[in-house]
Amino acid sequence: MRVYSSLWNADNWATRGGLEKIDWNSAPFVARYRNFRARACKWNGQPSITKCAVNSPANWWTSPVYKQLSSAKQGQMKWVRDNHMIYDYCRDFKRFNGNMPPECFKPQF
Repeated sequence: MRVYSSLWNADNWATRGGLEKIDWNSAPFVARYRNFRARACKWNGQPSITKCAVNSPANWWTSPVYKQLSSAKQGQMKWVRDNHMIYDYCRDFKRFNGNMPPECFKPQF
């Protein structure tokens, strides 16, 4: 399994229409993953859908603790959004001409 990262220029839409400028003088941007251990379900075609969804200790992500954020974590997430998020494409009706992506209709917490 591998992890890939990318950096893309979203000056024209993810920065409040260009109001928030990217400081390209800080380039090149580098990401490092230290002690990364992928604990995931290996994809082996269609049977993996069922195998990876089974509630078992091996499938740690199916544990109830990962199904929803606690009230405290929800509060922390709201604080981060309120204080640091400058663009939410789920509120950008003009960009999508009213046809919002399906993930925009999912509960946020």
